[in-house]
This record gives sequence, structure tokens and C-alpha cells, in this order.
Amino acid sequence: MTDAFRGRRALVTGASSGIGADLARQLAQRGADLILTARRQDRLEALAAECRLFGVTAETAAADLADEAGRVALAERFPTIDILVNNAGLGVFGPFAEAEWTRTEAMLAVNITALTHLTRLFAAPMAARGWGRIMMVASTAAFQPVPLYAAYAATKSYVLSLGESLNVELSGRGVRTTVLCPGVTETEFFDAAGQTRSTFTKRSAMTSAEVARIGVAALLAGRSSVIAGRSNAAMAFGTRFAPRGLAARLAFRMMKP
Repeated sequence: MTDAFRGRRALVTGASSGIGADLARQLAQRGADLILTARRQDRLEALAAECRLFGVTAETAAADLADEAGRVALAERFPTIDILVNNAGLGVFGPFAEAEWTRTEAMLAVNITALTHLTRLFAAPMAARGWGRIMMVASTAAFQPVPLYAAYAATKSYVLSLGESLNVELSGRGVRTTVLCPGVTETEFFDAAGQTRSTFTKRSAMTSAEVARIGVAALLAGRSSVIAGRSNAAMAFGTRFAPRGLAARLAFRMMKP
């Protein structure tokens, strides 16, 4: 590992497990000092202790990012952030018309509103200082309609478009934005989303450590976006040439338990 981020301060959201925790580990291995945020303080403390073994500082800040006041408080407590990792996200699985609105609303608040607000809070000071790195975690669901994950896939399309646009807007001011698009990943996501795993999601899953390595490598390289895994990249590329209706029907078959 290199010390590419030595002396830089990174804020990682959704850091208590899965991809977020492994992104924090990858950044620590490259010398970044960490601020870890999520709702589960006990997990944050355990991860912080692990990351300190790499010779970096690691602070924790339990927060509900769906709450605007919590986001503002986070920015006021940690005004100088060099690397922002927008990893926190929720999923809601099932027929859109039958999903509880409170769950869908909470997902929109975290996946879109919180991500956009945090990016706005930290991008401006990054640009003023002339250096910054922003990672947004989207999904391969960003590239096509995904029935049974309809609203979730739509939020990830938003994240991909926002991130790639901001990379062009801000790169001239020293701020690069990278969108990480994982496919199926072995995390707590499916249980939290309420999905019984299909054969496809069981067979095609990558580990969160693999995804994080790919993401941080892309961040270091200044790439605007990266799809984790060759098979995922091939699938995402293929959907660009398939009729949208066909892509949606295929996704529906893959997601059904």
C-alpha cells in the first residue's frame, strides 16, 4: 500500500458495515485520517480501533443522515474534510405500489437528499482550498430499470448522473468526483431491504472488500466512475444496447426470489 492520502482527512458515511467499513479500511491503509459516521456507535468504535492500527487517527460520529440538522452538525464539527465518501444508502425491495411509504421516503431521504446535501456542504470548501476527492456509491442498478427495486434503482441513476456531472464542474478547481457502481455484494443490504435472495444474487455476489479496493483505486486514479467487477461491467455495457423494455424484464427475472 502507498501513503497516497497521508495527511488527508476522510469522512466515510455508512461506515458501520459492508462496503463503507471496507472503504474506511482501504483509506486507512493509504494513510488517510478518518471520521466514521453511521447510526451504530458500537460498530463505529470497533472499526475505528481497527483502522488506528494503520497509524492514522480515527474519530466516530454517530448520526442519522436523514435528518438535516444532523448533517449540518456534522459539517460544523468537521469543517475541513479532504475526502468525502458518500456511502450511506438504503434499499426497499418489492412491488412499488405495495411498499410502505415511510420506508420509501426514508430511502429517498438518505440516498438522494442526504448525499446531495453533504456533497454541497463539503464540495464548496474543497474547491476553495483547491483540492478534494468525493466518492459516491451508486450501483449497477443505475444503468437500467430494475423492477422490484424501482425507486432504489432510480436513486442510483441520480447518484451516477450527479457524480459524473460534478466531476466535470469541479475538476478545474482541484476536486475530483468518483462514482463507484457495485453489483451484487455480500453485505447486510438484502436483509435490510427485505429481499429473499434469488439464485442470481447468490451466484454473482462480490465481497465488500473487493468492491472497496476497486473503488479506492478509481478514486486514486481520478476516474469519474467505475463498475466493480468485469462481469458487472459487461452486463451494464450490454444494457446500453438492449431495448429498455427488454432490460427491465430481464432485471425483473433476476431479482425475483
